[in-house]
Amino acid sequence: MDFYITTPIYYSNDIPHLGHLSTTIFADIIVRYHRLIGDETLFLTGVDEHGEKVAETAKKAGKEPQEFVDEMATRWKEYWKFLNITNDIFMRTSTPQHTEIAKELLSKIKDKGDIYKGVYKGSYCTGCEEFKQERELVNGICPEHRADQVSFREEENYFFKLSKYIPQVKKLLEEGVIKLIPEGKKNEMLSRLNDDISDLSVSRQKVSWGIALPWDQSQTIYVWVEALMNYYTATKIYKKESFWPASVHFLGKGNNWFHSVIWPALLLSLDMPLPKEIFVHGYYNVEGVKMSKSLGNVISPDSLIASFGVDGTRYLLCASQPYFDDFSVSTKWFKDTYNNDLANGLGNLVSRVSKMCADEGMSGSDFDTSVKGVLARNENIEKAYRSYQLFEVINIVKGKIKALNEYINQNEPWKKEGETKIKILNFATKEILDIAVILSPIMPENASKIIAVMGNSKIMPSEVLFRRLT
Repeated sequence: MDFYITTPIYYSNDIPHLGHLSTTIFADIIVRYHRLIGDETLFLTGVDEHGEKVAETAKKAGKEPQEFVDEMATRWKEYWKFLNITNDIFMRTSTPQHTEIAKELLSKIKDKGDIYKGVYKGSYCTGCEEFKQERELVNGICPEHRADQVSFREEENYFFKLSKYIPQVKKLLEEGVIKLIPEGKKNEMLSRLNDDISDLSVSRQKVSWGIALPWDQSQTIYVWVEALMNYYTATKIYKKESFWPASVHFLGKGNNWFHSVIWPALLLSLDMPLPKEIFVHGYYNVEGVKMSKSLGNVISPDSLIASFGVDGTRYLLCASQPYFDDFSVSTKWFKDTYNNDLANGLGNLVSRVSKMCADEGMSGSDFDTSVKGVLARNENIEKAYRSYQLFEVINIVKGKIKALNEYINQNEPWKKEGETKIKILNFATKEILDIAVILSPIMPENASKIIAVMGNSKIMPSEVLFRRLT
């Protein structure tokens, strides 16, 4: 089966923050799972390089926009490589091929009669790169960005007849043809669709850093419109058209409206297939308060990696996955979870069992460690991965670790001899190998180490996998 997963392409005006990190790691884990079960996969992430915000940031840095985005793209690629992100495509919207295909798509929408010229008057948030309705603002301020990032704009632009497609999009969401999960995020979109929806400005009059409209060189394509098109243009550029449409768009809740309403409407106008699923996760808060540089409560990706390593960070984000709602974390929560789950939990379990096996001169387990075999013994794992509930994968694994520790303590292999002792340790080895296979999409490096120890021709004591933090 073909499986095509995307993250949003992120604004290239800054380096990754915790939100970017979580979305990309979650998507990487899902695609690794699909590779394990034998699917043909395509994984896209990348950077959104056009628009007013990027141009302003480049200017502040004293650089031309193209020079600036070239440097940022390199930094993002290096960051994802360091975190073991296994994307097949790193998409950049300054790619010339993307420019040409985006122009072709917008021309098709215009030729269909779905684009007209008009005047936009209202609020615009530079942080979101989005025209805002008053109901989306709180006391005139965007809830996502600083007060100085919202301003009144009056521009002569071209508009997409979004309102024409709203009834159809709403029906498709209600019927599950546009499968938006979890249910709460779907209900949020349906509630918003009950309001009067204005048509969408698809061009900007005074933003030079972008793709010029094919029929009007004085205007550039609205950055969100051409950014959404990247999911399709990438398949054309990289000769992966067979993967279209996307199996799942993986994103944070701030991008929900554009992916679940505007993107399907554009695709309907183009008579193109819709994405099969859209998964929307919540945000991370710090002790119940939204992260903010001004409040000084930001937890940076670099600090997590420095404390817990790459695999530890990947595990902790899954354990705290904001699946249904936002999730509140803290430095203490991350540390306590790491110590309890990994240092005292999985790491200690592997250490004690491998030592006992080594003392007996045991060879690695001959149990079925294929993914098919592991899933047959752990049927809820497949369900959790397929529904993107990575926190549930963690909960199942924690339950297995607890049960195995209890089994070992009850059977006391250190007091047994001969076949009785070997039988106990063989069972423990099989269970640890199951856990390692289950966790391999989440913690690829440490899972490989565990499999190498327990599956070796001669089991040796394991190195310390997770050092306890004080």
